[in-house]
Amino acid sequence: MKIGLISDTHIPAMGAEPPPEVITAFEGVDVILHAGDINVPSCIDWLERIAPVHASSSFFATAVEAAPRVSQPIVVELEGHTIGVVHKLELMGLMEDVYPGAIDKEYMPSKSLRDDVFGVFDRSVDIVVFGYTHEALIETHEGILFVNPGSTSMVKQVMKLGHVATLEFTPRGPEAKIIALADLRKA
Repeated sequence: MKIGLISDTHIPAMGAEPPPEVITAFEGVDVILHAGDINVPSCIDWLERIAPVHASSSFFATAVEAAPRVSQPIVVELEGHTIGVVHKLELMGLMEDVYPGAIDKEYMPSKSLRDDVFGVFDRSVDIVVFGYTHEALIETHEGILFVNPGSTSMVKQVMKLGHVATLEFTPRGPEAKIIALADLRKA
């Protein structure tokens, strides 16, 4: 199974729809997980032309983002894996947002990462997909795979073509890959 991971599309502020490179990046995906800051239901409609979508809303969800297909946080079971999806991942043992390397550098040793993640989703998960920071990351901590696909159109808060990610289940376990959309731009 191949899963498309996307976050922080910010439609319509960043355009009428996600960048067309998302279609190429998500070629062959079976399902898409959107980690929030969707802003309008038409974004989900656009993504559903590629594959079925499960979506989490942001803490700042507008009425349209809180549409019936969107909730926060969500847990999705796929091929024996439990995936938690949330927009802003708030961990009690981390006094800052989850940026690349932050868990290794800043997580309080007196706290339990597994317990913090359980508190977010009210159950144990194998994989956490989140957004909010607009910075792509793939990290594994205490056996949990953390993936932030970044933003499709804002990198480190600068408006430019960004990232998505894919997740595949292999005999070696789940494997995530960040895809730079600029690399897919047609010449």
